[in-house]
Amino acid sequence: QELEEVRSWEGARDVRPLDGNVRRWTGLLLPNNPPYNTGAFRFELTFSLNHPLEPPCATLRTPIYHPGVDEGRVCQPLTTHVHWEPTTRAIQVLQDLLLQLDSPDLQRVLRPNVARELQERPEEFRRRAEEHTRLHAEPRPD
Repeated sequence: QELEEVRSWEGARDVRPLDGNVRRWTGLLLPNNPPYNTGAFRFELTFSLNHPLEPPCATLRTPIYHPGVDEGRVCQPLTTHVHWEPTTRAIQVLQDLLLQLDSPDLQRVLRPNVARELQERPEEFRRRAEEHTRLHAEPRPD
């Protein structure tokens, strides 16, 4: 049911269980805003055996030049045990992740040097992020 909800959302494409495992989903996130909106970013969403009592883990598999993403790990307070609510749906986790890609939040930082560049030299940050997206992101599906 949640998988179908995510599949009908315009912010993602090609969402499916990874290797047939219903506890691991993969798909493409489609950012709306520059510098990331020229590509698609592969994500994984992994659900624990205790889901929905425990939060899922969202990982970006596509390299991205972003202050809130480091080696695929995402700074996402929504999915921490402190903030997690069992009523939170998978689509909300992915919408939160997409919002973070569209509007980097300097309160949600895993790469301080990239955050500093975004704050102090926004044009340089944008140039690097656009180049990184061009080199690493997947083509956007039609």
